[in-house]
Amino acid sequence: MGVDETAALVIGGGPAGLMAAETLGRAGHRVIVAEAMPTLGRKFLMAGKSGLNLTKAEDRARFLAGYGAAAGWLAPALDAFGPEAVQDWARGLGQEVFTGSTGRVFPLAMKASPLLRAWAGRLDGMGVEIRTRWRWTGWDGAAMRFETPEGPREVAARAVVLALGGASWRRLGSDGAWAGVLAAEGVTLAPFAPANAGVAVGWSEKMASQFGTPVKGIAVTAGPLRSRGEIVLSARGIEGGGIYPLSPALRAGADLVMDLAPDRRLEDVTARLSRPRGKASLANHLRRTLGLEAVQRALLTEFARPLPSDPTALAALVKALPVAHGGLRPIDEAISTAGGVAQAALDDRFMLRARPGVFCAGEMLDWEAPTGGYLITGCLATGRAAGAGAADWLAQAERG
Repeated sequence: MGVDETAALVIGGGPAGLMAAETLGRAGHRVIVAEAMPTLGRKFLMAGKSGLNLTKAEDRARFLAGYGAAAGWLAPALDAFGPEAVQDWARGLGQEVFTGSTGRVFPLAMKASPLLRAWAGRLDGMGVEIRTRWRWTGWDGAAMRFETPEGPREVAARAVVLALGGASWRRLGSDGAWAGVLAAEGVTLAPFAPANAGVAVGWSEKMASQFGTPVKGIAVTAGPLRSRGEIVLSARGIEGGGIYPLSPALRAGADLVMDLAPDRRLEDVTARLSRPRGKASLANHLRRTLGLEAVQRALLTEFARPLPSDPTALAALVKALPVAHGGLRPIDEAISTAGGVAQAALDDRFMLRARPGVFCAGEMLDWEAPTGGYLITGCLATGRAAGAGAADWLAQAERG
């Protein structure tokens, strides 16, 4: 079996890997991208089905806060390739973008495929070689070993960027199988855990009619985290952008609480519910006085049955409804994962301390961020940082 040689090898054809390849290609290096799946960017394309939220247009402090505990060590990468840079990059690929009312930035096409095609064309123009159905299985000495349609192959590269994804959505290529390989090399890893995940709820039969219904105009809290986004009820539980940001607190065991009237003070809710209701049912009273929709009233009844008749007690439930749940949904249903390669395993160039010349990027790193543009920007930014680190490593080697 022969060994291919190249200056730079990128393993993983998602946003982080492709950005690392672009950065290395711009630096003038020969690059091979090895992707285990038949095509590039499968998870990226899946994100495009909901419009491809590329980034979030907001000030630096608020944007970095989206990365929670990892904000400090990711800040240099995000400062170098943050929201404005992401937008300029997309425009450079011929994809105009727009900013929604909440600051979320999308391509005008509202899908990922045109951008991915343009990106692949740019890489091809740089001479970047793409090899699909190449699954990395580990090291053979200094060479990287792969299973391919043609049988086992090896590649010897002077610099390697690993962008292998997290451990969710196995059908799209992110299975976390690389963790055992890196652990055997002495790389410090944090355990995988679901992030941006739905919450399991054992609904009563009466709630089946509400499945698929979006719930708007509410706030949801867990521990110190609060979200105002939309949620959706399903047979499995509660899903959607409104619940996903609470994943860190819910993993830690925090209670889940809903505010069904977040724009009204408790005193106002109490006063409205204290109005005479005459012969109106309690459901109609809630609708008339507070504007609660059917799905919101159903949630109130589901988690606080039987509802109190006292306006003060009822108002307290409207403003702080305890939600009984069974924790986060399984990791393979999660949009992303926490855990992976720990910060302590990397230097400030995203290079593995245990494997000099090998860099890591994207969701395989131990960070998490909510949907809403943070995830994709984090992958692009760390991909660029790892690619720049690898290019610097190659330049150092050329200087002797």
